[in-house]
Amino acid sequence: MLVFVGFSLRPDNYTFPLLFKVCARLLLSHLGREILAHVVKMNYDGDIFVRNALIHFLASCGELEAAHRVFEESCVRDLVSWNSLINGYVKSGRGGEALRVFSGMEMERGVDPDEITMIGVVTACTQLEDLELGRRFRQYIRDRGLNMSIPLANSLLDMYVKCGDLEEAKELFERMEVKTMVTWTTMVVGYAKFGYLDVARRLFNAMPEKDVVPWNAMLSAYVQFQHGKEALSLFHEMQAMKVKPDEVTMAICLSACAQLGALDVGIWIHHYIEKHNLSMTVVLGTALVDMYAKCGNISKALQVFHEIPGRNTLTYTAIIGGLALHGDARDALSCFQEMIHAGLMPDEVTFLGVLAACCHGGLVEEGRKIFSLMSSKFNIPPKIKHYSCMVDLLGRAGLLKEAIELLESMPMEADAVVWGAMFFACQKHKNFELGERAAMKLLQLDPYDSGIYVLLASMYVEGNMWHKAEGVRKMMRDRGIDKTPGCSSIEVNGNLYEFTVRDKSHSQSDQIYECLVQLSKQMGLVESVTVPHWQEVDSDGQETTVPDMEPKAFEIHFNASKLFVCQVMLQLV
Repeated sequence: MLVFVGFSLRPDNYTFPLLFKVCARLLLSHLGREILAHVVKMNYDGDIFVRNALIHFLASCGELEAAHRVFEESCVRDLVSWNSLINGYVKSGRGGEALRVFSGMEMERGVDPDEITMIGVVTACTQLEDLELGRRFRQYIRDRGLNMSIPLANSLLDMYVKCGDLEEAKELFERMEVKTMVTWTTMVVGYAKFGYLDVARRLFNAMPEKDVVPWNAMLSAYVQFQHGKEALSLFHEMQAMKVKPDEVTMAICLSACAQLGALDVGIWIHHYIEKHNLSMTVVLGTALVDMYAKCGNISKALQVFHEIPGRNTLTYTAIIGGLALHGDARDALSCFQEMIHAGLMPDEVTFLGVLAACCHGGLVEEGRKIFSLMSSKFNIPPKIKHYSCMVDLLGRAGLLKEAIELLESMPMEADAVVWGAMFFACQKHKNFELGERAAMKLLQLDPYDSGIYVLLASMYVEGNMWHKAEGVRKMMRDRGIDKTPGCSSIEVNGNLYEFTVRDKSHSQSDQIYECLVQLSKQMGLVESVTVPHWQEVDSDGQETTVPDMEPKAFEIHFNASKLFVCQVMLQLV
């Protein structure tokens, strides 16, 4: 406005819309309000162009009630007026309000929707996850003969994917003559969402052009399904293709490192972030905290945590979970209290971390209190994972009666995790009767999980119930259940190595096996280790065949854990 005053120029109904548009794009709410004062003073507040621009500005700045009020007070409302309000609600995530405005538009004579309107209402359906309504709008578009532009087709594609109809998404994708990068990326996300990672990768590879967004989508898919190794491999490809990663890329790769325990790669990513001056957003900082904590460096996790500006609930949740993982129960509870005092609201994941901390620290009273506060103070109903933590906490403390009572009073059906916690507590405190009951529940839930049979047999052996142990083995044979071999992984010098039982795939296999033999001899394990009569009692894939009922010495067993320990030792020599 100072420019106009300095040159004695008078703004008009073409000038003010441009000014509002700039304020909307830059979210200059205060300046926009000043311009509005000039609009009123100069009697342009009744002009439809100015009012439409004002509605758009207010909606863009999140002032939707004010935008709606201006809309309602307008004597004349054209298509732009309706579209501005509809899309304002959509951008704020208020799809229901957007659809209500559209219903009003349908009753307004002389105003017909266009493709911008339909992009708004289809996106509203996506936000509400209302697939049936989205389908009706697609038919509405056909019936009205509206132009199926690329942005509108992409909106429909996104709606199908996010609402769970991959078949219709595929059909629309194949019919689209022109496919943009958004089109391809949406389908990559869609296939990945349903677990079709191979199809998603093939589609990703077939993309004619890719910027950082589709790369991030594919990386995120791998991490989401716990394929951290594939995610880091793809990240190396991304670097080879000279695609510049952004903060989102780094956060995803840090999550992959956290899954794998790949500390060296995580440190390299941290250095990359600092070297290239990437913005240390709360999301990126939180990913660093989570990576360091899960990779074993809790002191570095705490250092990064304290350096993050504007810490939010996710940041506190990450450090609480990390402290819980490292057994620092008291520090985890202190962070939780600090979070509450900072005015941040914990979510269900935060409470999961706090309860896990209580569990690892044996803090029964604190755990009971936290569990109670979830619903009474924070209005967060406990989920099955919270019940699992409480059963584990009570069980570890030997409060088996209270644990089983809590389990049986759950408002939902107990899953394998809850019954598993109950089983381990019974095994620890040698309550074999209740442990047997828990194991039978586990077998009801998954009768083909070999691990349950192994654990049950181990408990029977511990209680000298040899015939019951043999009965479990017979049950496995009768049901055709084979034991799943154990797998261990380790990161050495930035490389990730995986081992299974009797693995011979490593290039240094001969040296690794010789190292294990020499270690076993030096430790006297060959003469001293004993096992019961039947095979596969342990849980890591080693075979322990002994012909007698009595325990006796056995040969060296090349299980995965021992192999990767020897691999590390060879690297250090």
